[in-house]
Amino acid sequence: MAVVVFDPVAFKARYPEFAAVSDGLLSACFTEAGLYLSNTDASPVQSVPRRTLMLNMLTAHVAYLGGALSLDGQPRPVGRLSQAGEGSVSASFEYMTPGTQAYFAQSQYGVAFWQATLSLRSFHYRPRPTCY
Repeated sequence: MAVVVFDPVAFKARYPEFAAVSDGLLSACFTEAGLYLSNTDASPVQSVPRRTLMLNMLTAHVAYLGGALSLDGQPRPVGRLSQAGEGSVSASFEYMTPGTQAYFAQSQYGVAFWQATLSLRSFHYRPRPTCY
């Protein structure tokens, strides 16, 4: 087997909204994506093309949360907006634990990854083989 090597040109072709983001930043986000999906021979996703697709989804999610698409380059608040005020402006966010559904539901890229990994998160019962 092989590991996936980040290809910024292919990534930006698939996600053109990241065209203005530096390759170095995207490469760092790809490395971080490897924390959520193993990019080794022991990965639960053995198909390298499929793993490439899934790691790119994660790269987009990490970059999005990191503020790569915001106009000022500032990271987005991580979590669900739980309270908001108006007078003297206040807001509070619920912390979303990385690796949970709520964490991935913060971007369209994360939701796509979460759905793509459904088969990896499902239990598959394999009965003990019987000998004849």
